[in-house]
Amino acid sequence: MENQHLIELDGRTGEGGGQLVRIACALAAVATQPIRITHVRGNREGPRGGGLKSQHVTAIEYLAKATAADVTGLSVGSHTLEFRPRLKPSALIEGKDRTIKISADSPAASTLLIFQAVFPFLLFAGTEKGEPITLEISGGTNVSFSLSYEYLDQVLLPTLQDAFGISVERKLHSRGWSLGKLQRGKVTFSFTPLKPGETLKLREAGSIYNGSPGRDVEIEEVDVSMIVPAEMHEPLTDALVADLEELFPGAKVNFKIIEDSGADSRVYVLLVAKSGALRWGSDTLSSMPKKSKGKSGPRPTISFCEDISRRIAKKLFDEVATGGVVDEFLQDQLVIFQALSEGRTSFPRGENDSGGLEQAVENLEIDERMRKDRTDKPFGEGSLHTTTARWVTAQLLPSVAWYNKGKICEGVGMNMGSGKAR
Repeated sequence: MENQHLIELDGRTGEGGGQLVRIACALAAVATQPIRITHVRGNREGPRGGGLKSQHVTAIEYLAKATAADVTGLSVGSHTLEFRPRLKPSALIEGKDRTIKISADSPAASTLLIFQAVFPFLLFAGTEKGEPITLEISGGTNVSFSLSYEYLDQVLLPTLQDAFGISVERKLHSRGWSLGKLQRGKVTFSFTPLKPGETLKLREAGSIYNGSPGRDVEIEEVDVSMIVPAEMHEPLTDALVADLEELFPGAKVNFKIIEDSGADSRVYVLLVAKSGALRWGSDTLSSMPKKSKGKSGPRPTISFCEDISRRIAKKLFDEVATGGVVDEFLQDQLVIFQALSEGRTSFPRGENDSGGLEQAVENLEIDERMRKDRTDKPFGEGSLHTTTARWVTAQLLPSVAWYNKGKICEGVGMNMGSGKAR
């Protein structure tokens, strides 16, 4: 490995939370780039606390082992982390290393956030023989301030498949909750990484993401997943059907999952709107309110169900109405894959993104140039998580280029043939 200078990141930048840490360590592991993060999760002082959490420590411990990294500050609560990876992903070649088990210390640590932190590294750990990797992670599957297993399964992974051809088989063995009594869950993933020299590319079918469907997109289906107390099943189903039929007339409502969460403290609902291959998600994780003294009967439960249905259905409607091709959370989760891929990608969201990559390329032909974004601070359109994610990629991958307020990414074409971006 060539000696690379240490890149220092201020953990208070932009979103200033765990996402910055996960993306930075994931990219550092892929690019074999030493980093130091100061003021880790510096914008999370208060009830959620600053410093590393269990899920960050768990993910970085695996990356450190896989890359033979020198690490300092790797402990829960640490506010400064130094991570110096020494081995590339392609060093993960031994057969015994291709079945990976990761267990978080805390059952409330999100298995899906751990997956997000280690998956980019494993995606580039391919062999000439095309040997698959099996990844088992235990911890939380329905956790506050984290994507759920259902969102990953129904929104993120299908989009990665459609856009980049990344195929990941997954199985939920058991649920882990951060609400109520802590309960550890387990998820397994199986996939075949990119072979040495192979780059991540937008598929021809992925060109659907380069345009914008506009505000009048027709939603064909809405999938519903509800993991809630049994007494909520009927009133919540009735409320969702009524609200979704009003907001998305003509769309078929599919109840994919109706499951008893087993506790009043565990209420999780996900809605996924579909138009062709495009999908937008909206979800909520909460607890049933305690019944007031002197009140009896089903009314408190019905009111709670109606409130949840109204809020989550309206949120989904607002996402679709922006006229983009992704929802708020999906957009920021795709940033790292855009930066690592070869060529231009665009996942526009919002009214101002009308036209997407297609329109931007037309403008390029007219203007003879694209408007390159400044990357010295979080930039572009989208949520604070999205603008921060772009900033991290620009710090870790100097050859990545973002244009037109983050709308277009010219990725680095990372591959493990030479160990460098092309």
